[in-house]
Amino acid sequence: MASDYDTDFFEWTQHQAAALAAGHVSELDLANLAEEIESLGKRDRRTLRSRLKVLMIHLLKCYYQPERRQTGHSWWSTIRTQRRDIDLILEDSPSLRRQVPGMIEADYQAMRLDASGETGLPLETFSETCPWTAERILDETFWPGEG
Repeated sequence: MASDYDTDFFEWTQHQAAALAAGHVSELDLANLAEEIESLGKRDRRTLRSRLKVLMIHLLKCYYQPERRQTGHSWWSTIRTQRRDIDLILEDSPSLRRQVPGMIEADYQAMRLDASGETGLPLETFSETCPWTAERILDETFWPGEG
């Protein structure tokens, strides 16, 4: 093989892409290719989950601290940015959309704990179950506590 997966990853990727494009199956490092393709899917899922956590924590802070809910607050910018970036991930990988409700459910207690820690509010302040649906959370027109 012209490039080594373990010593020059970039060169290895270029060689593998060229071999794939040319149909040179015998030059493919199938084991490492399979591993890398699988890791790409996991990376997108991890990124989505991370962005959902940031979004949810900010939505919770916004909802449970109405006195700090000004449109100029940095929370608004963070909420918009996370929603926009989540939307981009879901455009590229639409099958991840059906996993969003499960991610929220699985991570909600940690999000609640983080929101409590960041606001200084008692954990009991925050609903024990997520107060919004996944669709509502991702809806760019939804702002907690408004109308």
